[in-house]
Amino acid sequence: MVDILLRRRFGLLGRNISYSFSKGYFTEKFDNEVFAGNSYENFDISEINYFTELIKNNPDLKGLNVTIPYKEQVIPFLDKLSKKAALIGAVNTIKFTKNGKLKGYNTDYYGFKKSLEPLLEPHHKKALILGTGGASKGVAFALDELNIPYTFVSREAKENIIDYDLINATTFDNFQIIINCTPVGTSPNIDACPNLPYEFFTEKHIAYDLIYNPAETTFLKKAKEKGAVIKNGHEMLIFQAEKAWKIWNK
Repeated sequence: MVDILLRRRFGLLGRNISYSFSKGYFTEKFDNEVFAGNSYENFDISEINYFTELIKNNPDLKGLNVTIPYKEQVIPFLDKLSKKAALIGAVNTIKFTKNGKLKGYNTDYYGFKKSLEPLLEPHHKKALILGTGGASKGVAFALDELNIPYTFVSREAKENIIDYDLINATTFDNFQIIINCTPVGTSPNIDACPNLPYEFFTEKHIAYDLIYNPAETTFLKKAKEKGAVIKNGHEMLIFQAEKAWKIWNK
């Protein structure tokens, strides 16, 4: 008989998340007898204002993961943030504390850092971060911890952000790590890719895509054709999920 203490519900907050990695990962994890009684489900809401109602209608929830587009939008609905989540400015894990409070954490930075580190060589000195959303903030924090300077790239140039039209051969000489933090190239739009001059990738570059479906995006394929080391977001997701599990259980 399953211990009543192990009957706990978890889930993923997001929009259009039927493809979700998290539900499949945790459902498979909970199939193990050790975790019997736990369940994991998707909470797909069309806008963040429905979050309050979701919490009210599911008082037995113990933890949530958060994905696009709510990693930043959910913050005002939380009671407190971990120190690192506050510094990052984005949340991908929520813990329901014993006194009924909601505390936000960021495990994206941890997963990214742990998956990138084995690829780094001395010549990998600077990074370009494609995109400026919640996921990119965790990536930037991880790069700060690794002492790797970075520049953001977006469709509109702003302070400390360059636009795609400015990227050229010199850019690729100066930045050896290119990280796609945008949803461009996600299934089913697998032919799409960030607007880059891919001919300037070399074997000295790392192309990292946070997307994991498909496993090899057009961004990664084009970089690999030029000899770049490539990595998708699958391992990052495993690391961040296990970190979230530890947070929920501490």
